[in-house]
Amino acid sequence: GCVLVVSVIEQLAQWHNSTVKAAVERLCNYIPGKYQIIRHMLCCIDREMNADVVCHSLKLCKQDPGQPLCHLYPPPKVSWLATCFSATDRGRSFKLELNSLDFMGLSSVCAFPPLANLCEKIKYVIRNKLPFEDFDGDKFSTFPTLRGYHWRGRDCNDKNTTVYPGRRPDNWDVNSDSNCNGIWGVDPKDGIPYEEKFCKGADSQGVILLGDSAGAHFHIPPEWMTVTQMSTKSFANLPMAFTDELDWPQFSEITGFLNSTIGGWTDSLYLRLRRRNRCNHRDLQNISQNGGSSGNLLYLIKSLARNQLLDNPAIVIYATIGNDVCNGNRDTLAHMTTPKEMLSNVMQALQYLDSRLPNGSHVILTGLVDGRFLWDNLHDRYHPLGQLNKDVTYSQLYSFLDCLQVSPCSGWLTPNETLRNLTSERALQLSNVLKEIARSEKFANFDIFYMDFPLRQTAEEWRKMGGEPWQLIEPVDGFHPSQIAAALGTSITWEKALREWPQVLGKENPFNDQIEAIFKDQGGH
Repeated sequence: GCVLVVSVIEQLAQWHNSTVKAAVERLCNYIPGKYQIIRHMLCCIDREMNADVVCHSLKLCKQDPGQPLCHLYPPPKVSWLATCFSATDRGRSFKLELNSLDFMGLSSVCAFPPLANLCEKIKYVIRNKLPFEDFDGDKFSTFPTLRGYHWRGRDCNDKNTTVYPGRRPDNWDVNSDSNCNGIWGVDPKDGIPYEEKFCKGADSQGVILLGDSAGAHFHIPPEWMTVTQMSTKSFANLPMAFTDELDWPQFSEITGFLNSTIGGWTDSLYLRLRRRNRCNHRDLQNISQNGGSSGNLLYLIKSLARNQLLDNPAIVIYATIGNDVCNGNRDTLAHMTTPKEMLSNVMQALQYLDSRLPNGSHVILTGLVDGRFLWDNLHDRYHPLGQLNKDVTYSQLYSFLDCLQVSPCSGWLTPNETLRNLTSERALQLSNVLKEIARSEKFANFDIFYMDFPLRQTAEEWRKMGGEPWQLIEPVDGFHPSQIAAALGTSITWEKALREWPQVLGKENPFNDQIEAIFKDQGGH
């Protein structure tokens, strides 16, 4: 975190041909709140030391005994720590006054006073995986972030626990909208409730994602660290991003429902199901988390909101596409999920779903991605932090994160080709476990299918459109699928389902146009 902030400050000063102090003021004007730590950075940055030196000098970064010295930039020829503390400027010695702040504590963004309360709310949400604002306790909210309606369909009455998206209509919603799809009341021409007229026998169903950071759609805006693009508008979405855990589920491949503001376009399984049957409006749940794997999904799945007796069936996408083989450990292979563990974890999850999902539901198991695509297409390209001075490639970034043992995937984000191949081999083994489960297992309340993660098809489709493969990867973290990849993936998944499992998608509702005409003002998400 420190290396990132200091890098941005230095590049702002360079780009605007200003002093470091002016660059700090500029950044502070971009980001709400002024942080006391910034003034302590000035000494070292004024000596034109790189970000690694500054952060080690401030003790925000450290070198543990017996561990390598982690750095993003090439190390200076002089001693790191001696440089800043002995620095003089115009004959006056600069000495860092460190007593007033606990710098080790400030290595976390949550230690910054303006963000402390916000972080406490986020921690609560992360622990419980449920909406922070949910007054009736039905697991749906009228608030967008903090696991609110960006993640689950928007509640239309947060004071009534029997009103929520996805339920079967109460008495055909004659008097009120019990399932929040915007369809209620009685047609004055014939006295038939609109819900009965338009939605009875329409195969209404919701979509639920059980996934990881790819499914949650992790994204760090590149304009946050690309000084040539930076302005006061760059950080306008920062509060929303933090309260959504740096995820953007409202634009995601499975549950996206808003027009993308982070590049590309939004296309999702939910939107296509809604277009196919307008009665499906708002029936979505994105139950994903950063770092989600088959193991920790067993806890996450308990935040599922589905009543077997009262609710519509659902299509459940089970997609932990990487974290069962991805970790930041030095001995990464030893920490990967084994096929035996994968079988146990997935079967436990499916048994839980069988006890919760209404009869007639469907489950689609998605295979793991082949992450060799990442290194092959990014390693020699410049990261946003390195574009100004051509000094930071993705290979350098991956090595820096691996040294810190915080790499999102030591097995794939490495120059070691043998390790990359072994990681993909394990991913294929785990995908085969999923494929065999779909082939051989039967459940009472849902049928089950398997599909490979469509990375190869997505890349081919994007090439046909004139794009480059690296554009399918998030530019800042160099790891997750980009907005373009998410939208293209939806199209490929949908076409496969139409060809091979048309029963999963349900039939088209012939009343869609009438529903939109009558209830157009009640269709907002």
